[in-house]
Amino acid sequence: MDEPFQILIVDDEPNIRSGLAKGLRNYADRVDTAGTVNEALDCFDAGNYQLVIADIRLPGDRDGLELVSLVKQRKPATTAIVITAHGTVDTAVEALRRGAFDFITKPVDLNLIRQQVARAVEHHRLQDENHQLKERLAEAGEMTGIIGNSRTFKELLAQIRQVADTDATVLIQGESGSGKELIARALHDLSQRSQGPFLAVNLGALPESLLESELFGHEKGAFTGASRQKPGCFEQSAGGTLFLDEITEIPAKSQVDLLRVLELGQYARIGGEAMLQSDARIVSATNRDIRQMVDEGTFREDLFYRLNIVPIFVPPLRERREDIPLLADHFLQQFCNRHRRPAKSITSAAMKLLTISSWPGNVRQLRNVIERLVVTIPSDEITESELPPELNTVPKATVTRNRTLAEVTESAEREAIEQALLSNDFHREQTAKALGVSVRTLHYKMNRYGLH
Repeated sequence: MDEPFQILIVDDEPNIRSGLAKGLRNYADRVDTAGTVNEALDCFDAGNYQLVIADIRLPGDRDGLELVSLVKQRKPATTAIVITAHGTVDTAVEALRRGAFDFITKPVDLNLIRQQVARAVEHHRLQDENHQLKERLAEAGEMTGIIGNSRTFKELLAQIRQVADTDATVLIQGESGSGKELIARALHDLSQRSQGPFLAVNLGALPESLLESELFGHEKGAFTGASRQKPGCFEQSAGGTLFLDEITEIPAKSQVDLLRVLELGQYARIGGEAMLQSDARIVSATNRDIRQMVDEGTFREDLFYRLNIVPIFVPPLRERREDIPLLADHFLQQFCNRHRRPAKSITSAAMKLLTISSWPGNVRQLRNVIERLVVTIPSDEITESELPPELNTVPKATVTRNRTLAEVTESAEREAIEQALLSNDFHREQTAKALGVSVRTLHYKMNRYGLH
């Protein structure tokens, strides 16, 4: 926990105040006391308390229940425990309704209250960690474009959150441009290794003769041209994350070497005898069908299982069209700021065309298109006519004498579904209602015609 944990004890009996303060000193960085609601509020406003323990019956016209309400109004994250000598079910319910964490009756059992304080400390720690996690994920999203609101995207984020804070080996699979490296960076940024290095290596861009040296390093004189000792990627990423992109491009010999590191956690530099300990989390990625490669014998099955401890599939942009307006607006603002352009907007018609386009290049293609529009369009509004012509990919139903009646009917049905999806902003329940079919039928038709 980054901030010190502080407790404020509020009771009109000095002996109880001092006894609790003494008994709870080992549970907090600071313990203060107050005898009335007014004194407590003065202390609370001047300090930074995570826990308030208050007697319900206090001198004056305000009691401990009102103090709980006022404290929660000022700082909702504050945990409150109330104590009373006159405990009833109604009083307990009212205390919890006002936001109290727990309710304890007098005479105070110090061991019991210590247990409750320990629970409150843990509760606050979890709240603080969750808040930090959300902030870090939001920062990662702003930096990388990992944003969206579709169900598919939310499921992906939930998987990232679940996996990030572990050292489990992850294999990310998805089409080119879908954001696999961004997912790898998010896994790193949200992990306990976030202060360590993040090293990305494109295995497809390295010639086979240099691959072993790049991964494991070499000693001086290990081969012609090795004029000095060079640490490899495993060594450079110690304490952090090593991202092996295009893992399916690694040659057969290197597959054996990589498997040995994953199994034993050790490796040696080329020309060296000392075994070095691997301390990098391995995240790999591919845009190829790695299972098919295993079946064909071009990728080792045992290495596949070592890499595929946790598989993450990144959906293509066409399968989360609801996110396209969010991404487009995000990139629009990003590139207007980067290229010092006045703020621009995208008309409704243009946004709908962006939404129904096929995007074979996925998020990368969308990002590039928006940057091009920001740089080349002088007006402050981007219209449909200003979008690149290749985006207008929606097929139009045409009748020719060479088409059967079934083909014409299917074409018309596809166009009707596309237009209904467009008119209803890809809200499937509303689209199904507009077409007079069930959501299940709509899903079947969308799968049949590839409308995702």
